[in-house]
Amino acid sequence: MSKTKIISFNLNGIRAAERKGLQGWLKKESADIFCFQEIRAYEDQIPSAVKNMKKYYTYFNPALKKGYAGTALFVKEKPLSVKKSLGWEKFDQEGRIMEAEYQDFVLINLYLPNGGRKQENMDYKLQAYDCLFNYLKKIISQGKPIILTGDFNVAHQDIDLARPKANKKNTMFTPAERKKIDQLVDLGFKDSWRELNSEPGHYTWWSHFAQARQRNIGWRIDYVFLFLASSLNLHQAYIYPQVMLSDHCPIGVEVNS
Repeated sequence: MSKTKIISFNLNGIRAAERKGLQGWLKKESADIFCFQEIRAYEDQIPSAVKNMKKYYTYFNPALKKGYAGTALFVKEKPLSVKKSLGWEKFDQEGRIMEAEYQDFVLINLYLPNGGRKQENMDYKLQAYDCLFNYLKKIISQGKPIILTGDFNVAHQDIDLARPKANKKNTMFTPAERKKIDQLVDLGFKDSWRELNSEPGHYTWWSHFAQARQRNIGWRIDYVFLFLASSLNLHQAYIYPQVMLSDHCPIGVEVNS
């Protein structure tokens, strides 16, 4: 049984994160797998020191739109395969998903749409979740454990944001969005953080307004979900609020597979 450390991080721009010290943090953390969301760059725009990190195979799925969305994987062990499609053209053109298959599990790196401050993209977001469920059901049928991680842009329960009462009708906490996380759980996916931690006050994203991060007025919208969790043997779950490279912070797990 081998231990695998996986870290997920919405970078809010890989070039901006690199200017803030991303390369040094990657070397220090030395996870087995890094899953990045919102890289906001084409592959040829990514700083070579990051793109060509020693000891890592690197894979990128940028959006067609310049400076927008996109995902990346940095892995020490080369996967059996890497796929970059949910099967829905609108979603796939934004580079929002990467699937890496290993001998013992399938890893999915995901960046769900936000929905929009005025909920102008909410239909797109909810439809993306429905497409995700169909996609996941096909992978579930293969019988392997699944590690599903990334930015889901939803705080699931009241405990997952600092001010639930004030945000009941706001994007990232509407009943329709929260129901999608319920559906994910109903499929058999377990929230790794909540498997090991039941206390409030742990968040992964903070608004830029009103010193929200300094005051810890945040939201937990980034997750690592595990399917067939007993086979993965969750050892640790992490949130790294002290890492200040983005408006999100990294999250992670250690599993024995």
